[in-house]
Amino acid sequence: MKKQVILIYGTVAVLSVVFVWFMFGVADTLPEQPEPLVSEAGRAEVGELFPIGRDLDLVNQTGEEVSLADLKGKVWLVAQFFAVCPMCAERNGAELVKIRDTFADEEDFHMVCITVDPETDTVERLKDYGAALGADPGRWWFASAGDEAKTHEYLEQELKFFRIRERRDPVDIETHGRFAHDLGFLVVDRDWNVIGKWPLADARSEEARQRDPELYERLSAEMESAIRGALREDQPEPAEGEAPRS
Repeated sequence: MKKQVILIYGTVAVLSVVFVWFMFGVADTLPEQPEPLVSEAGRAEVGELFPIGRDLDLVNQTGEEVSLADLKGKVWLVAQFFAVCPMCAERNGAELVKIRDTFADEEDFHMVCITVDPETDTVERLKDYGAALGADPGRWWFASAGDEAKTHEYLEQELKFFRIRERRDPVDIETHGRFAHDLGFLVVDRDWNVIGKWPLADARSEEARQRDPELYERLSAEMESAIRGALREDQPEPAEGEAPRS
């Protein structure tokens, strides 16, 4: 009996050591979960229109203290990025420039790119990143909330972006950057309601195009239509002597 008890405890001890070794050793080398793929519905990640309840204080690429509440009354697009992320510039940079150019004549349209790595992305880095894309700070912010935990909590809980994950595999970090984050574009109306999210980078992927060759074009057109519709709604009356806006 005594031998059986010793054998049982010995087996449990060995299994415990193996479990701990797996969780803290091997588990760190397992590949990250795949990036979220675009849904067939395009906006299903966000669901129905929902209001933004809390403000977020930021510092933009000029060093100016701003906040998302400053954009009330405007229609704005918000995206995540971080300056050393090789995927952001490659997958979203040209897309953001295209959107900027499409709505260049719309004074009430604004774009905001919030860094998910505020401890690394200094004002100087934000300035360089914005300059590389030709961003006018008056219409397009590259901004930092200053605190990583606060930033991630706001983006995930308030704006409903996918969860931001810190990569562990050094090769993966070298290739894709420190963080895996949502590359979708959220659009917010004049009353601070999120009206949808469009994952255009995912829609351009090889996998998405094989599944639906026209998905990117369809989502891109849908997002543009939604922005134009939001810009037309509750448009402020022109001041006395000011020409009506088209």
